[in-house]
Amino acid sequence: MYVGVDVGGTFTDLAINLNNGRNLILFKLPSTPKAPELAIINGLKTVLKSQNLSSKEIKRFSHGTTVGTNALIERKCGKVALITSRGFKDLLEIGRQTRPTVYNMHLDHPKPLVDRHLRLEVSQRRLADGSLHVPLEEIELKEISKKLKKEKVNCIVICFLHSYAYPEDEDVCAKILKSLLPKEIKVLTSSSVYPEFREYERFSTAVLNAALITVLGSYLDRLTNLTEDIGIKNEVKISQSSGGLMSVRMAKKFPVRASLSGPAAGVQGALRRSLAAGFKDIITLDVGGTSADVALLKNGKPVEVNERDLAGFPIRIPSLDVNSVGAGGGSIAWIDRDGLLKVGPKSAGAVPGPACYDLGGKDPTVTDANVMLGRLNQESLLDGEMKINKQLSLDCIVKLAKELKVDPEEAALGIVKVSCATMVKAIRSISIERGHDPSEFLLFVYGGAGALHANDVARELGMKKIIIPPNPGILCAEGVMNASLSTEFVSTILTNLDDSGIVFLRKTGNNLLQRVNKWFKDEEVPIKQRQVWWSIGARYFGQNYELSLSIDLSKNNKNIINEIKQEFHKEHELNYGFASETESIQIVNLAVKALGNLETPSLPKVSKDKVKEPIGFRETIFELDKRYKTPIFNRRKLVANQQIIGPALIEQMDTTTIIFPNDSCVVDEWGNLIISVND
Repeated sequence: MYVGVDVGGTFTDLAINLNNGRNLILFKLPSTPKAPELAIINGLKTVLKSQNLSSKEIKRFSHGTTVGTNALIERKCGKVALITSRGFKDLLEIGRQTRPTVYNMHLDHPKPLVDRHLRLEVSQRRLADGSLHVPLEEIELKEISKKLKKEKVNCIVICFLHSYAYPEDEDVCAKILKSLLPKEIKVLTSSSVYPEFREYERFSTAVLNAALITVLGSYLDRLTNLTEDIGIKNEVKISQSSGGLMSVRMAKKFPVRASLSGPAAGVQGALRRSLAAGFKDIITLDVGGTSADVALLKNGKPVEVNERDLAGFPIRIPSLDVNSVGAGGGSIAWIDRDGLLKVGPKSAGAVPGPACYDLGGKDPTVTDANVMLGRLNQESLLDGEMKINKQLSLDCIVKLAKELKVDPEEAALGIVKVSCATMVKAIRSISIERGHDPSEFLLFVYGGAGALHANDVARELGMKKIIIPPNPGILCAEGVMNASLSTEFVSTILTNLDDSGIVFLRKTGNNLLQRVNKWFKDEEVPIKQRQVWWSIGARYFGQNYELSLSIDLSKNNKNIINEIKQEFHKEHELNYGFASETESIQIVNLAVKALGNLETPSLPKVSKDKVKEPIGFRETIFELDKRYKTPIFNRRKLVANQQIIGPALIEQMDTTTIIFPNDSCVVDEWGNLIISVND
């Protein structure tokens, strides 16, 4: 068996593939935010018992987690101290001297995770060429260690100037501190977390990693102990922000790499499903209970970035380019001071949840609007496991409608429209604003609430096709289950694009390859399952930011130079609208991505039996002042090549799909719903 688990703010999802080409077991249960591991183990026990399966047959257990992200947002992190070169302890607060938003004069950056009295300076300085300007004094470190013992810090992070290229002083400092401090106090260096230039981003990433070491380490220890208790023999694999997996050992050492793992896992699941169905150009839309995540995949490849914001802090790690906005099923509708309807970003979450859950929620949410409109089952969700109180949805929306001075139906439609407008804006930012026409892509929709809003989003963007996978609410768990081991190493080189620069590039590549081979050995990746990709960061001289380009180091110097020039000018034109072929190009860094291709279970196909009829009808509102007697289909009973003409509702355990009037849908051999959007 192959097991994938994704823990969200509202639900914990489990996917189990028996690898027989037929059975994919899915399970969804409410998350336990205070102890996320409990929902995982309880869900797994329930599934194994109900299906009469043994935990000893689990070959791989993969897990995507938001524990780190939530800890940073809630500021429930470990106590961190910072040791840096003299004169740089305020760098975390100075940053880039930019405001979070241009037009809000009062909004400030979040308070640094390291209190000022715990940012300590030492007499150390290396120059940009690596020459020693001020030596590191061990006596200062002895005094610092005495102070930090009294402060009871959890982790110490060492951030020296220019250590991305010359890490010697950081390594010596770490060695001395480890000898002076108790073993329970972790000591790490910025050069070990992500050795790139731009000291502010490097310092910030190292501090974030240090803040999460205690939190995620404790969580993974609890999870590992519980999995062993129920008989799982194989080590848990953790999803990374880049979409790949890493061992628990790596996750405990570099927890920051798992900080954005949930959205990345969904993109990986969408990638595998879309390629199997024959689609390479897609825009993904993942709508959960709290947020909506979008990503663009061109020619079967997701866009990757190295710099993101996490809880307001800059972070330098390899990650998939996923744009998140506060629009989900639990997003709360409210009236702003201008008297206009707003939806989100505040969410009702799992507790108390939308009003219709009858768990104490009083505010109208997107889910309540869909219940009132008849788009969602008005009696229960999750195959009857979660009861729905329609009257509570009606009551809270009627109250909102009175404040807006509109009919309740118009208020409910307005909630859905406003929420979808937020999703449309997120997609435009990764498509139109980057030179891509959304109408040339297919909208690949997943998440528990995605299929409810796909049509409105697609119409607004001019998209004609929508793909909804067989298990959209569990796709992130499925993506984790099918991912490969991966890591990335990078080295800043700052060299010219010429023969001598390529020689330096190759020398740096050989050093990185040694680290890659060590990683393959540590992760026990067989030789036949190893893959390596090289890329560079390049820019025109004088520019502040670089573009990432793939590179083939097996070619001769002349061909490498010519290919880099051609690709760089092309990418620069695409990203910035112009290219200058007379300008000199500078290579900023060299990166290598290593992949350990794990065995993946086969995707199940649906049967080609007799076409199934609707299981019932429900009055549904698709537009104002129009009600439709809408047929309801059971998703599990649909067969390959079955066609459905809208309006229609397709219900399943993890989501509900709506097909608008005049739209049509066909079920492909993999069980995907291919919806054609008609004018």
